[in-house]
Amino acid sequence: MIKKNSKIFIAGHNGHLGSAIYRILYKNGYKNILTVDKKKINLLNQTKVFNFIKKNKPNLVIIAAAKVGGIYANNKYRGKFIYENLQIQNNLIHGAYLSGVKNLIFFGSSCIYPEGITKPISEKLLLSGTLEYTNEPYAIAKIAGIKLCESYNIEYKTNYKCLMPCNSYGPKDNYHNKNSHFFAALIKKILYAKKDKKKYIEIWGSGKPKREIIYVDDIAMACLYFMKKKTKETLINIGSGKDYSIETYAKKIMKHLNVKFKIKKNKKMPDGIKRKLLNINLAKSYGWRPTIGFKEGLDLTIKDFKKSFI
Repeated sequence: MIKKNSKIFIAGHNGHLGSAIYRILYKNGYKNILTVDKKKINLLNQTKVFNFIKKNKPNLVIIAAAKVGGIYANNKYRGKFIYENLQIQNNLIHGAYLSGVKNLIFFGSSCIYPEGITKPISEKLLLSGTLEYTNEPYAIAKIAGIKLCESYNIEYKTNYKCLMPCNSYGPKDNYHNKNSHFFAALIKKILYAKKDKKKYIEIWGSGKPKREIIYVDDIAMACLYFMKKKTKETLINIGSGKDYSIETYAKKIMKHLNVKFKIKKNKKMPDGIKRKLLNINLAKSYGWRPTIGFKEGLDLTIKDFKKSFI
């Protein structure tokens, strides 16, 4: 049982998700949080990761560290994405097991599910079809992490949970021009178009693919919730339960900012998967629900972006 004084190791604490988890845990009285800077320990280095976990003996390991990016980065750096994610998660999961750590939370992504599923995607649909090509290497790595946790739970009686969120947004997101996720890219494009008094913004693809998004603090709250919860299942979806087209999101952001730009579509860029709305009934059955609405989350994200970039 994880208590307020339990030692919790967050891998990836400086990142978009990891920093939110750190902030939420600390706010809720969990002060014995262990972190390590990647300059000190490269998570790709198995020996150093194993030794670090063995030396510190945490009660819980939270894996928020990963090689991540949007559709361009996933497709361009295919080898790097599959290798680095496999290596990072294997080192942390197996290192935790070797050191007797019974509790672990591994984060993945909704891209683990097959393409072509139009209904909300339940956990049971994992490995039921072909993955979308552009993010296949990343998805395969994350699926391997899920199956590693599941297998250790079966063989070694560990309590390793895998939380699969939809696209996240919020503080410390990646706003790189090519490597960011779609929602961060839209925020950046629209805010700079407003600042520079442009007449249009460009979006990649047709703008028709539908995406589900969730404010990052809701994922962090799910981590806090499920790290204290006993569950039968290893894999649990975390989402907002709503999805819209990419073009609709662009219009929603513009409406929020009281601006209007023409939308140009760069159809030379791929659309990716057409839809990936998660079924979050399992998480709800355990009592978890998202609490931060779109308007609130967008307002907080825009304020954070302006502090750093405008």
